[in-house]
Amino acid sequence: METIIQYDKIWFLFVNNTLANPFLDWLCPVLRNQSTWYLFYVAIIYFFYKNYKIDTWKILLVIAAMILVSDQFSANLVKNTFMRMRPCNEPSLTGLVRHLVKSCNGFSFISAHATNHFALALFFIFYFKHIGKWVIPVAIFWAFSIAFSQVYVGVHYPLDVFFGALVGSLFGAAFARYSLKFIKLAN
Repeated sequence: METIIQYDKIWFLFVNNTLANPFLDWLCPVLRNQSTWYLFYVAIIYFFYKNYKIDTWKILLVIAAMILVSDQFSANLVKNTFMRMRPCNEPSLTGLVRHLVKSCNGFSFISAHATNHFALALFFIFYFKHIGKWVIPVAIFWAFSIAFSQVYVGVHYPLDVFFGALVGSLFGAAFARYSLKFIKLAN
């Protein structure tokens, strides 16, 4: 386990330091900011309404439940079980971490940002894949860019976002499959 943790720190420093550049220094804090995506979420709601009309409220209720479950699972249950220190607070990384955002509170493992955004990405893939195959790489890239930003700005290790992405993907797929199976959608 110690070897895995050491490699995780090495990968973290590679992303946080070696990949550092002015463009990503500007972009990554923006990508991980929740308010950046408000217009996108409004567009998604509009898409649901255009395609599913009255059933939109059912889908939004499922999404709300999914985010509540995935967020509580990652932010409270897993983080409070493992209690892994964030890289921006890790004594062995003092002076090495480029910390690009104000907050560095709480624990690191697993990333709630990665969990929630991968849950949304997988959910959207299930609902939007009929539009075209491009939906899959776009949704995955969107969630990946947010997860990557968590490492780049100095608040998560790569394994935090990897396992957050994995758990979130499972939540997203499960909630989408359940809702598509049991909610009779009016197309």
